[in-house]
Amino acid sequence: MKGGEKVFVNIVEFPPIKKGKDEEFREWFEWSNTIYEKFNGFKSRRLLKPTKGRKYVAIVEHETEQTFMAMHLSDERQKAWEKVEPLLEGSPTPHFYEVVISSEMKKKTR
Repeated sequence: MKGGEKVFVNIVEFPPIKKGKDEEFREWFEWSNTIYEKFNGFKSRRLLKPTKGRKYVAIVEHETEQTFMAMHLSDERQKAWEKVEPLLEGSPTPHFYEVVISSEMKKKTR
């Protein structure tokens, strides 16, 4: 990362989405981004669609583990979870990382 910048990353493996609920799940993800991006330390949150299978993955980036946990333990996050839980066939599996090396893509300008 530039200048020794640290980034805390949470990769969430979602369980399969219930049949007929895919569009609602994606709408929830977009809506919940508007909630989470207001938290101190938030950097980004992306939803990845599988090329095979039915399990989505989300990548959440925060400045630190502490800023992530403040968001994760908030009332706002609990309310968001209550909206998505009925759409899932199980519970998400979280994984936590710190970025140690990064290469950021740059747009070429002409």
